[in-house]
Amino acid sequence: MNKYSFLILFCIAFTGFRAQPGDVQKIQAVMEQQTTAWNQGNLEAFMDTYWKNDSLLFVGKKGVTYGWQQTLDHYRKAYPSRDEMGQLKFTLLKVQPLGPGFYNVVGKWQLSRKMGDLDGHFTLVFKKIAGNWKIIQDHSS
Repeated sequence: MNKYSFLILFCIAFTGFRAQPGDVQKIQAVMEQQTTAWNQGNLEAFMDTYWKNDSLLFVGKKGVTYGWQQTLDHYRKAYPSRDEMGQLKFTLLKVQPLGPGFYNVVGKWQLSRKMGDLDGHFTLVFKKIAGNWKIIQDHSS
């Protein structure tokens, strides 16, 4: 294999791993949609940003939860009222492509509440499904 063949193969292999124009902005818009829904007290709209599938993976302080409905139930139990939900703010620290149709997002979450503020970090895996960016894995602590 000559150096040009190697270069061509290298370019073909890694072309799909670059960020596509607008993907980062679309993922940021998903995060803004989550914030708006949460701050309106609408957990169902908040969960619209997640993959509606039994294979959705959520990892939190209490362990692993599989499935969209189970994750929604987890949120309902942990935040049963608007006071407990508080006001959510996300700070995105890193948004990076993992491959065609996949992104990794690392950030910080903050809840401002009368009963005491909470904060932590998250790592999300986004997948483009039917033209929309959905969270398929969430590790929040």
